[in-house]
Formats: sequence, C-alpha cells, structure tokens
Amino acid sequence: MVEVRKATAGDVPGLAATLGRAFQDDPVMSWLLPDQSRRARKAARWFELQMERFVLKHDQCYTTADLEGGAIWAPPGKWLVSVGDQARVLPQLVSIFGRRIPAGFRAFNFIEKRHPKAPHYYLAVLGTEPARQGKGIGSALMRPVLEICDREGVPAYLESSKERNVPLYRRHGFEVTEELDLPGQGPRVWLMWREPRPGA
Repeated sequence: MVEVRKATAGDVPGLAATLGRAFQDDPVMSWLLPDQSRRARKAARWFELQMERFVLKHDQCYTTADLEGGAIWAPPGKWLVSVGDQARVLPQLVSIFGRRIPAGFRAFNFIEKRHPKAPHYYLAVLGTEPARQGKGIGSALMRPVLEICDREGVPAYLESSKERNVPLYRRHGFEVTEELDLPGQGPRVWLMWREPRPGA
C-alpha cells in the first residue's frame, strides 16, 4: 500500500527532482526543453518554482513517504496564475526555458482559453519516479482530492500530455473533452473532465 501525505516546504527540492525525472520523456516538456541532457534538471527547477510560488499555499500538493511521486492540485477558483504573478517569475522562467519562452507562453495561453469556467479541482501535475511507474503510485496520489470531489460534489479537470496516460485517468472517472495540438507544431494534449461520484 502506498502511503500518501501532503507535501511540505521541506519536500519541495526532492519532490521537484522526482517530477523532473518523471517528465524527462514528456512530449510537452521535450518540446519546450529540447536539450535532453539538461531537461530533467530544468524541469525540476520549473516544478520547484510552481510549488514555491503558487501551489503549496493551497495545501493540495501530495507526495509519498519517500517522494516517489507528486500530485499538484489547485482548488476551485485558484488555478489561474495572474499576469502579475507571471511577470514576477519571468526572470526564472527565462533561465529555465530560454528561447523557448515565447512558445511556452503561446501554449499556456492556448490551453488556458479552454480551461473550464465551472468550479473544479485542477490536477496541474501528476508524476512518478520513472522506475516506480505502473505500481499504483499515481492512482494513490490522485485519490485524496478525488475523494474530496466526490464528497463535496465538485468536478475535476486535467490536461494530459501523454496519450498512454489517458486510460489511467479514465479509470478514475475522467473523460476526454477535447484533443488539441499546441500552436507552433507543438505536441497533442488531451483535456479531461471528471464529474463527481457521490457515494463512490
């Protein structure tokens, strides 16, 4: 059985490193960070920035006892990053993504325009240490918030950048609402929505 707990500020460096490795072969991350030799490290810096600046304050970031994976959620109404917040982290984003920043912002805005307006929990990131994938860790990491969704009658939403992960999300009640190719010859993403399951 996988032991899941809420992540703390002290977990951020280790969890960010795990997520960086988990997204080493992610199509969107590969497109934005084409240098494979530096991708995991740069992706880790991106996840660390996300957690420190935007996520931990919402208290819906989950990990395992030994940081084998992480699920980063935003509660209803808290998913949107303001223009001001984006501007404040721009120097860090430039140091991570370099010349790919314009492509990243275009992709981000393209996806955000399709983000559902109805109240929902947003699964921004789900990742597991590559050697531990397929062991039920991802499912365990999603469970705490999906239980909240079912108890409170609130939907959930995510964007999957890997087609092979779509069946995992379907098993947990998500359905594809749209498939999109990111602008600028970017990879495909799958937008997925989950209605609550009262009594599940």
